[in-house]
Amino acid sequence: MVGLAACDRGSPRAASFKGVDITGADYARRLELSDADGRARSLADFKGKVTVVFFGYTQCPDVCPSTLGELAQVKRALGADGERVQGVFVSVDPARDTPEVLKAYMASFDPGFVALRGTPEQTLAAAKEFKVYYAKVPGKTESSYTMDHTAGSFVFDASGRVRLFVRYGTGAEALTADLRALLDEAKAAA
Repeated sequence: MVGLAACDRGSPRAASFKGVDITGADYARRLELSDADGRARSLADFKGKVTVVFFGYTQCPDVCPSTLGELAQVKRALGADGERVQGVFVSVDPARDTPEVLKAYMASFDPGFVALRGTPEQTLAAAKEFKVYYAKVPGKTESSYTMDHTAGSFVFDASGRVRLFVRYGTGAEALTADLRALLDEAKAAA
């Protein structure tokens, strides 16, 4: 036991996060969908940046716009370091979230945010990989439906590993602290 304690002295201390630390999770490892320009994208495309992945839909009345707005606010609050933060929005409503709709939606939050979409089968596979729930909720007309969906975000460090699950409503201050810790971790490793 004494030998083990001595080995730990030189180890860096793990950051204390506000979000749920899911470092080492055996899910949320792959994401392969097309962006709004039709290019195939994967999580590897965002290595070097702290990446925040959120599943939602453009016609969402509250959770999606407030989450993306908060992420844009956090990115600005980080100043120059905000350029090393990447927002990724994954549509759970590919029928209505066309490439044109997604481009306009992302531009209203941050022009650097990326929107991804796939076929219904690809969307389901991505949701399963992230253990994300979504379901169509019928409306008064065929096209007026809503989508129930998981409201949290997944945060990946600059090396591309999933690190945090951030619950909806955690707040900009907590997210800023967590992203700053991961950005600082990446600087220290460089």
